Amino acid sequence: MLSALVAFTLSPLFAQLPPGETTPAPEAKTVVIPRDGSYAEVIRYQEVRPLPGGLDETPVFNSNSPEVVQQNGILLSTFPKEGMASPDAHLNYAFNGRFDLFAHHIARGVNADDRRTLFMGVVVYNPGSEPIDITIHQGVSYLSQEAPFINLPDARLSSNGSVYAGPGSRTTTDILRGANQSHWPDRITVPPGHVQLLMNTPIPLRSLTVPVNGSYPQGGIIPKPPVRPVTLTAADAQINPETGGDTNAPPRPLAPRAIPSNGRTSMMYLSSSGPVHVASLARYADVMPNGNERVPTLQDWLQVLKQGNLAGPRDIPPSDPETYRFGRFYYGRVAGVAKGANWKATLTDSPDTDVLTIPAPGNAFSYVISSVDRNTFGTGQIQSAPMVARYPDTAYRAHGNYGVRYSLKLPFYNNRGVEQAITLKFQTPIRDEELVQGLRFRRPPEDRVFFRGTVRLKFRNQMGLERTHYVHLVQRRGQEAEALLKLNIPAEARQDLEVDLVYPPDATPPQVLTVLNGGVPEVFEADTIGSPATPALSRDL
Repeated sequence: MLSALVAFTLSPLFAQLPPGETTPAPEAKTVVIPRDGSYAEVIRYQEVRPLPGGLDETPVFNSNSPEVVQQNGILLSTFPKEGMASPDAHLNYAFNGRFDLFAHHIARGVNADDRRTLFMGVVVYNPGSEPIDITIHQGVSYLSQEAPFINLPDARLSSNGSVYAGPGSRTTTDILRGANQSHWPDRITVPPGHVQLLMNTPIPLRSLTVPVNGSYPQGGIIPKPPVRPVTLTAADAQINPETGGDTNAPPRPLAPRAIPSNGRTSMMYLSSSGPVHVASLARYADVMPNGNERVPTLQDWLQVLKQGNLAGPRDIPPSDPETYRFGRFYYGRVAGVAKGANWKATLTDSPDTDVLTIPAPGNAFSYVISSVDRNTFGTGQIQSAPMVARYPDTAYRAHGNYGVRYSLKLPFYNNRGVEQAITLKFQTPIRDEELVQGLRFRRPPEDRVFFRGTVRLKFRNQMGLERTHYVHLVQRRGQEAEALLKLNIPAEARQDLEVDLVYPPDATPPQVLTVLNGGVPEVFEADTIGSPATPALSRDL
């Protein structure tokens, strides 16, 4: 029988060659294959590289399972098991020093009339004999209501962070920009042996008339949903005009009503001055006799913590990547402590050099981003953070690295005798583990969004002025994407570029970061479905 606490360490896997050997760059060419007259597959033969560097040691309180919450209970608890009604719901892990908090959950009604308010509470416990300070370096949390999934262009400059679609996109954009919501305190102090409430945030199934950012006080009253009045206009609308106003005629069938739902994404960068245990909990607000609701109090949360079991409904259990052999592979959702919050790397030709030589004219190379089990674009590299504590029915790794910050430096070097035009792209190829030196795309891409998030670019233009561009991207499965940036690099010169992103929870991994050198590789095509050329969002002066 599996224990509720599973600990293991997994270093990132890299496709490696024997010392002194290198993989020759494939001949650059593109093959376009029409499929049933509605789309074409595009295979680009090029070099695909594992991403250098790796995750740091920062532990992450990662609360994402169950994603859809409809039952009160424990989302994730690292409290000790002793004295708890459901010991297996507590992972007994203590954070000490720097750690991150990531939470992404959805409240969904049980029927179309459900208008209750689900709350997510986060509590911190000091098991020691001295007070412990919790410093909140940065904290951001948004509802779907505050960041609806609107249609956006594939790429748009976002100089002030106002471009987003979905709570995951907005939250990670703010985190990337260093924004901090003012209602979070800079520091809280947890007395010895005490539990402190860190977050008390609603995920309502209706619009509320009180603050929804977690600042509304414990025990505060939430007014009941307003009763929609019956008006003459509404009554007239129920008369079937096809019957000439005959009210005895059978009514027209009612259109199906959508079940309400709302999501919340939260991220915090935290530090503790000593060991602490953390728990995220779910609880519906109590409904009072007059129909109003009451915000949960710390005492309410302690009751869930001590007397409750895991929240539900539970997600589909994952496949064990070490024993999986055949059938559908289930990644599962994460609930536990992941190891690694930041992936930093300088991309160079080899560990012994300090430059990244640009591709030959007409060629390209790509680095994988957020690769997962069975989806590495042929590199064999799994970037998913290992779990040091998890529940048996949740993910074995932090698939997708949601909330992980990628900080990449690209010290481009033009080793040719003439200026070269370099293009940078962020792309979402189609999964293909058999295509080792190439990427597969689709024209047009599928109408399934696989990435919503912001990328930051930092570089110096030809006048030596530093430029920082924030670009919000929306990408669909198989999308080749337009240029993020174009750089003209003089002969025998170096041009540095920094690329940063916080991987958003509204995304499906993996993606690639692609560097192209001008020109167009040889194309083999038949009845090509073309895509219009699009200008770069950024260009050097």
